[in-house]
Amino acid sequence: MIRRFAVFALMLGLAACSETPVDLSKPAVALGNFKLGHSEVVAPQLQQLLVSREATAEEWTTVVDEAFEERFRRYAGDQFYHIGVSVEAYSLPPPIVPGKSALALNVTIWQDSTQAKLNAKPKMIHVIKVFESRLSKDKAAQMRGLAQEAALLVEKWMREQQESQGWFGGLPEEPEEAVAPQVAENGLDTDA
Repeated sequence: MIRRFAVFALMLGLAACSETPVDLSKPAVALGNFKLGHSEVVAPQLQQLLVSREATAEEWTTVVDEAFEERFRRYAGDQFYHIGVSVEAYSLPPPIVPGKSALALNVTIWQDSTQAKLNAKPKMIHVIKVFESRLSKDKAAQMRGLAQEAALLVEKWMREQQESQGWFGGLPEEPEEAVAPQVAENGLDTDA
């Protein structure tokens, strides 16, 4: 637990995330054959870090589930995949207190057809809002922004895995080498 806190504190100091997630009103760029079966969000060991507003596990599971449903229901592939999310830690500083809003989650992707995990170990996602105006945001808006950013980071990670590991339909096939027609001794094309 101390190690987790130390890593999370280090991430708070080093990371910076954009204020606004990608506009969800724009058409989704296909993610291979991905289609969301369901997202399951839990928070069994939720930790409140630093000086923070209180938020319950139920509040976090609700807001994170809404953000994941909103982002991943847009994909209309032909194979179902499931997203498992565990909300691990958060920080929601009040407006006048120095600090950064933050959220840490573990994510696992399951392929429905094989009932197997695509990632053997959960992927830890950290969201740290370095540049944000907390004066105009209440706790619900802070949480919603963190959850939407987390869903975006998971999507980016899934795209990286698609390109490097062949998730959601595999790596693109390499083009076949062009075979030059063989020419017989008489100069005629033997493939004709």
